[in-house]
Amino acid sequence: MRRYQRGDLQSFEVLLRRHREAIFAFLYRLTGDRARTEDLAQETWLKIVAAAPRWERRARFTTWAFSIARNLAVDEARVKARRAADGMRESPPGEVDLLERLPSEDPGPERAAESALLRPKLEAALAALPMEQREVFVLREYAGVPFAEIAKITGAEVPTVKSRMRYALERLRVELVERGVLPPARDGEARSA
Repeated sequence: MRRYQRGDLQSFEVLLRRHREAIFAFLYRLTGDRARTEDLAQETWLKIVAAAPRWERRARFTTWAFSIARNLAVDEARVKARRAADGMRESPPGEVDLLERLPSEDPGPERAAESALLRPKLEAALAALPMEQREVFVLREYAGVPFAEIAKITGAEVPTVKSRMRYALERLRVELVERGVLPPARDGEARSA
């Protein structure tokens, strides 16, 4: 980013190549709508370009970029909620495809069939999480962002982020049990993941 600030345009291409997929996947898992995600991802990169002259290395570039993406997604969700509250009809939500961006190891036909059956249940369980829990879960489990950085991205304290992760895991377990993906907890077993 410092090289880009000094006018090295190729360094921006490196940043884009390095982080585009992670930001897109993060936004997609938050919105569940591919078209909206494409718009938000583009807006994220435009904001990064616009803010580049003012960027200071107070945090990692990824923390800053995820913060921009998150803020855009939250703003978009607020607008959507306001429209719904005003009685405006919304288009049906797009399909959430949580596993699409995960690396493929060519699992074979049996495993692929099993994944195809599980995918909608996993997507629905993740979509059922409140936004605060979902964003922490996605950042931690899909993007591998440490809790301290998630705290910076979300503007929450580290203990709050860890609580949100714990609640997300507990809620996912309940959702997956209800959808028949996981067996119910037996008496005496821990109910959290």
